[in-house]
Amino acid sequence: MLTRVLIMEILSVALASGGDFSEVFIEDSINNNLNMINGSLENALTGRDYGIGIRIFSGLESVYGYTSLKDREGLLELARKLSRALSTKKQLNRDIIFKEFIPANIHKILEVPSSTRNIRKLKVMNIADKVARSYSKDIKQTAIYYRDVDQRICIANSDGLYTEDRRIRTRLGISSVASDGIENQTGLEAPGSRMGIEMFDTVDPEYFASEASRVASLMLKAKPCPGGKMMVAIDKGFGGVIFHEACGHALEATAVAKGNSIFANKLGERIASNKVTALDDGTMANEWGSLNIDDEGIPTTRKILIEKGILKGYMIDSLNGRRMGMAPTGSSRRESYRFAPTSRMTNTYIDKGEDEEKAIIASMEYGLYAKKMGGGSVNPITGEFNFAVREGYIVRKGNIEEPVRGATLIGNGSEILMNIDMVGKNMKMGQGMCGSVSGSIPTNVGQPMIRVSEITVGGR
Repeated sequence: MLTRVLIMEILSVALASGGDFSEVFIEDSINNNLNMINGSLENALTGRDYGIGIRIFSGLESVYGYTSLKDREGLLELARKLSRALSTKKQLNRDIIFKEFIPANIHKILEVPSSTRNIRKLKVMNIADKVARSYSKDIKQTAIYYRDVDQRICIANSDGLYTEDRRIRTRLGISSVASDGIENQTGLEAPGSRMGIEMFDTVDPEYFASEASRVASLMLKAKPCPGGKMMVAIDKGFGGVIFHEACGHALEATAVAKGNSIFANKLGERIASNKVTALDDGTMANEWGSLNIDDEGIPTTRKILIEKGILKGYMIDSLNGRRMGMAPTGSSRRESYRFAPTSRMTNTYIDKGEDEEKAIIASMEYGLYAKKMGGGSVNPITGEFNFAVREGYIVRKGNIEEPVRGATLIGNGSEILMNIDMVGKNMKMGQGMCGSVSGSIPTNVGQPMIRVSEITVGGR
């Protein structure tokens, strides 16, 4: 990390041409990656990533640059170039006095991954591979990956903020491919946590390996899903990816501030059924998407986005907060120092409701039960989305019957929110990586089981 004296100098030089705010983000990360295919270790890579990002505001304008240089002259020259790019007017020297902020750490780490030998990690991977491959004769290939990151950051700005934090995350991925020689089907599980190696004291690799192979084998024998408009029950956990993509991104100030969101200027209005309460909470201990502070050094918060169908708030970063005339909510995030931060989600979920899961299924005369969701795409301006169902079943007269494959859910974020008419009691989280203008970041999605009264289901 840089000395505080040098950081102050960088911040001052950045304001020399008229900016009203400058910020330095310093990152030093250690990443470990292990990949195994069919029980054989393919690679084991350890990397270190170090760099500095400098950002300047002038009103609603912003400029950002980054470097991996550590020398004083190189850093000051970058600050000068950025300052000149933003404005041409002169500004008097500004005294910057740091007031250090030490964030509370809610994420207890027992076994630091970057200090743990690979043999410990390989043991977990071998267990997962053995279970996944032995599940069924249909399983023809398994791929196991392990990732951990140990990220140290320092954030300082011209308002006097100086803070540091350390972020440790661990994740295991299991992919199983089932084949009958003609068609292939894949099952995927990828649990992760803001924890060290002790994550595997509570995350059972055997269970997730078995699940990956179960889904692959089941979908190989499943019939194609019929298409059309129908009632759909979406299960708890990663089913929340639909809310994340179709609605969550449209509640980020990145889109809202510029009017590129279907939910812009709708605070206090009904945008969902009264069954829906949705939150983004970055304060949940050891959860995959949690942070002590965001990437602007602001403590994360528990934000109610929608309360009983009424839009209550947005996820806001500093720059877009200026545009909206609203305070930041600790929602500014970035993949690394190579990206300027902007408003992003952390752990975003539909809160638990009052309906029993059995009652939700029993209420369906005919429809689709989406037990596991896959990836998809969304247009945040229109809210239109398209998502794959990784594991689905036809429901008839309140009974879950034959499995079906190839199902997709097609619709509009604002419409699906209004069509959620039952919400279960048991909320669960699922882990994923979210990509946007500030890079790929770890986020949790979640929900209880929900029932959507009508949605378009695409078949083969």
